[in-house]
Amino acid sequence: MAEEDVYTKDGTVDYRGNPANRKETGTWRACPFIIGNECSERLAYYGMGTNLVTYFKTQLNQHSATASKNVANWGGTCYLTPLIGAFVADAYLGRYLTILYFSVVYVIGMTLLTLSASVPGMKATCDAQGNCHATEGNSAICFVALYLIALGTGGIKPCVSSFGADQFDDADETEKEHKSSFFNWFYMSINVGALVAASLLVWVQTNVSWGWGFGIPAVAMGIAVVSFFSGTKLYRNQKPGGSPLTRICQVIVASIRKYDVEVPNDKSELYEIEEDSESAIQGSRKLEHSNGLRFFDKAAVVGNSNSVKDPVNPWRLCTVTQVEELKTIVRLLPVWATGIIFSTVYSQMSSYFILQGGTMDNRVGNNQKIRIAPATLSVFDTISVIFWVLVYDRIIVPIARRFSGRRNGLTQLQRMGTGLFISIFSMVYAVILENVRLKMVRRHNYYELDQVPMSIFWQIPPYLIIGCAEVFTFIGQLEFFYEQAPDAMRSTCSALQLLTTAFGQYLSSLLITIVTKVTTMNGGPGWLPDKPNYGHLDYFFLLLTVLSVLNFIVFLLVSNFYTYKKSVGTLR
Repeated sequence: MAEEDVYTKDGTVDYRGNPANRKETGTWRACPFIIGNECSERLAYYGMGTNLVTYFKTQLNQHSATASKNVANWGGTCYLTPLIGAFVADAYLGRYLTILYFSVVYVIGMTLLTLSASVPGMKATCDAQGNCHATEGNSAICFVALYLIALGTGGIKPCVSSFGADQFDDADETEKEHKSSFFNWFYMSINVGALVAASLLVWVQTNVSWGWGFGIPAVAMGIAVVSFFSGTKLYRNQKPGGSPLTRICQVIVASIRKYDVEVPNDKSELYEIEEDSESAIQGSRKLEHSNGLRFFDKAAVVGNSNSVKDPVNPWRLCTVTQVEELKTIVRLLPVWATGIIFSTVYSQMSSYFILQGGTMDNRVGNNQKIRIAPATLSVFDTISVIFWVLVYDRIIVPIARRFSGRRNGLTQLQRMGTGLFISIFSMVYAVILENVRLKMVRRHNYYELDQVPMSIFWQIPPYLIIGCAEVFTFIGQLEFFYEQAPDAMRSTCSALQLLTTAFGQYLSSLLITIVTKVTTMNGGPGWLPDKPNYGHLDYFFLLLTVLSVLNFIVFLLVSNFYTYKKSVGTLR
């Protein structure tokens, strides 16, 4: 078991009752184990998931549409299960035990997947020509393994970044400065794992065997668990504060019950426990009362039937901190929603960027034998992320700090907005590139040509631009949702941030469905036909450009009116 934290009345943290031990735990000395865990887990995830559609088609003998749908359903589930893991962490187990237990489930799933691809009787049977036949039992074992992995990642994704940030104390200015840097290095570790998976493991799966291709990620996941467990004595833990869903419902119910009660102008008349900074929620600071959303303040109004001396019924009377928890979540939602369009743009790298690349000359130089797969260009996104993390952390932050006077250089909202703005140019470039390609098709009548004489390397810039935008937006979101979340709801808010990825993919699918239906109404090929040479993929990219611009404008409005959370006292 990791170090137990004892919370003092002033909100500071006392490790095992001895303040001297504070110097021996947390900070960067604990982070290598957490970052190592994340890097290994992401290597396992991407190493197994990147080429999964090919496994379904070649080994389980599924049609392209069925394989794509199964991958999409599984991928969506991987971004929905974090809600389960976050609830368990915030309400009952805490982040440390949640990561540990769900990692074990993850390893079991990876092991079963490896066995299903390598053990006779469990794997599909293939003839000498490579044609495979999978029984229902073979497929069932594979999908049980995959959804065990989805459950396992649901306990890791929303907790590990927050757990890493927990290692830095907000009461210490030096540690607080390092916390922002932690998010940069944390996100870079994700991309290092993805880079190895995309460049090495896909090759192993294609040229060696699927058993080895899944076995290596399984070993990587085992290393992730060992790495995380090795740092146990160095970790700082925040205790779970009970069910956040219950607390939110209590405020809503209490507010509705007092719908006709007038909220006093003096905030001191609202109910709060007497301790200086410790709230009634375990391991959580008090939150200062904020203006706005005053209807929910009714839940903290002490009525004639309420006696604060007797045990308080939380379904009738809530503390100011509990009310502010709900207010904070409500205020986060508009900012959260602006991340969905960005995720939609991001998802094009795994869909229409690849289809566009498939219509271009993929030779390396003039060599007919050496060709590059369109999906391989995603490596440039990863390289861009690694590059810009270093530039942001070592150059941009120090320069911005001189001008703004802020410890982190840019505020989290400024950082996110910068990323949203940069992402617009990736779509602008994609529009121009596709427009030029289609003009070449029409000018030379290349309609039936599979690949037009235009190098696929012209696609590199949008990957690089999106990688740069990720460093600002995605990392900004990680930090923003951690810092602005109530102390006892940080895993839950991290899960909300992850949902933007799932909803971005769903929105992309919805837009494709709507655009296809509308543009083919008159019997034409539409914007997005099976053969892009007959379509207008540039119009679809233009639609995403317009949506990105509108989304950026909405973000500016939302961020301008955002009210930051204010805590009483200090607690990591």
